[in-house]
Amino acid sequence: YENYAKIKMRPSTYLTYHGYIENHIKPQLGKIPLNDLTTLHLQQFYKKLLAEGRVERIEAQKQPKGLSAKTVRNIHQIISSALKLAVEQRLIARNPADGCALPKVEHKEMKTLTADQLSAFFREAKDRGVFALYYIDLTTGLRRGELLGLKWSDIDLEKGDLRVQRQIGRIDGKIIEMPLKTKNAYRTLPLSADAISVLMQQRRKTGNSEWVFPSPTGGPMSPDSVLHMLHRVLKRAGLPKVRFHDLRHTFATLALQNGVDVKTVSSMLGHYSAGFTLDTYAHVTTDAQLKAAQTMGSILSHAV
Repeated sequence: YENYAKIKMRPSTYLTYHGYIENHIKPQLGKIPLNDLTTLHLQQFYKKLLAEGRVERIEAQKQPKGLSAKTVRNIHQIISSALKLAVEQRLIARNPADGCALPKVEHKEMKTLTADQLSAFFREAKDRGVFALYYIDLTTGLRRGELLGLKWSDIDLEKGDLRVQRQIGRIDGKIIEMPLKTKNAYRTLPLSADAISVLMQQRRKTGNSEWVFPSPTGGPMSPDSVLHMLHRVLKRAGLPKVRFHDLRHTFATLALQNGVDVKTVSSMLGHYSAGFTLDTYAHVTTDAQLKAAQTMGSILSHAV
């Protein structure tokens, strides 16, 4: 199945799914003969994943022990696809995954930081020595893995641009370089004068490391560690807890609110289409349209 999956999936998706196979599916289901595998086996497996499926590691000690509903559904997709192939090859008569009840995915509400909250956030980030990491993320809208995957060879401080070439992820408990999610994610972003200044200071701090934001050991930082760091900064600054991905939402929201067009924001975020960006930030563009309508109404009322 893994060879089949590698052909059908993007490289980054394959690596993620390979981790699911090695960390969860094989240890729990690998010893059950194919003909003996039942829907009940799978249902019990998914229940266990939801309760205690998280892989044990230092960064995850204070996190919930269960996997998210979305992750469990992804794991189900792998199993179902593999078993469907087994049915097609007449290794089994029916697909036991077809009768499984799956957990519902709860869509988390988008949260953003206001300009005033950002001021408090940056003050605390400076005190904690992590200002550059979060400033660059908030000025570019990079995904967490993309931010951690930055190397100095990707940045041209004289020209003032940054190339997104890779992401950092975790597979089989190891922090590794991974391809980006889509071809649109490979992009070049302009840097403001302030961002260039911040990166120049960061360059002096990192010494000979190839990574823009290295770990204490010199390699790339762990995705979990920057999240924990974010929550500590927010707590000390007296700000509400947000996800790392909400920093990306903050970038996009502030850009749209301050007149940057949707197509430009979409290309900076690495979205596959401006339509997707429009759907994601419909609440922001709706407010902008209302203000535009009110402005036009005011202008025309004076002309009548």
